[in-house]
Amino acid sequence: MIRVSTKFDRPAPELVERLAAYSSATLHEAQGRLGALDSTLKPVDHRMSLCGPAFTVQCAPRDNLMLQTAIAYARPGDVIVVSAGAYEEAGSFGDVLANACQSKGLGGLITDTGVRDTEDLRALGFPVFSRSISIKGTVKETVGPMCEPVTVGGVLVRPGDVMRADADGVVVVRREDAAEVAAASQQRVDTEADYIAAYRAGRTVIDICGLEPLLAAKGLVIEE
Repeated sequence: MIRVSTKFDRPAPELVERLAAYSSATLHEAQGRLGALDSTLKPVDHRMSLCGPAFTVQCAPRDNLMLQTAIAYARPGDVIVVSAGAYEEAGSFGDVLANACQSKGLGGLITDTGVRDTEDLRALGFPVFSRSISIKGTVKETVGPMCEPVTVGGVLVRPGDVMRADADGVVVVRREDAAEVAAASQQRVDTEADYIAAYRAGRTVIDICGLEPLLAAKGLVIEE
């Protein structure tokens, strides 16, 4: 007998909302260039975006039994995060399961395996980020862990950590770091706004970023 628990702490909704205001790249940079999942994980539509607490599940390759189980037990706003061995040749999720997720108010799906029915997924608008697109079907045979730490895209994801994904990629923010990362992200956004204003005022990248001493130290000589 395999016992699983679906009980875990989720971040406060207001913290999730704060993190959702920033891009995946900003969050990654703001937390010390940490948390970025492998760049092979992409949305089925570049307009898709998600932010929510991770509801983690481990699946066997070419098997979506535990994925379907996770969908049944996840709460509104949760992002299903699937670790399935980075197996590309399987379409473990499609329009039928996306409708099940959307009907429950789930926040999205991130999986290191394949999905299918992408035209229907785009029309539905449910955020789906996957390693591949494959029409090959799956079985329902293997039970496994749910709401336990999993590795997806080379990064450890724990239940309740905040997942942020957009057209550029996927990043995870540890639940206990959410407030700090949100504050650091706003500082980064403010700094970049100052850079942009300075560039538009005619200042150069070398000037703004203080690159002249660095370039000189590396022996670069530019003749104009």
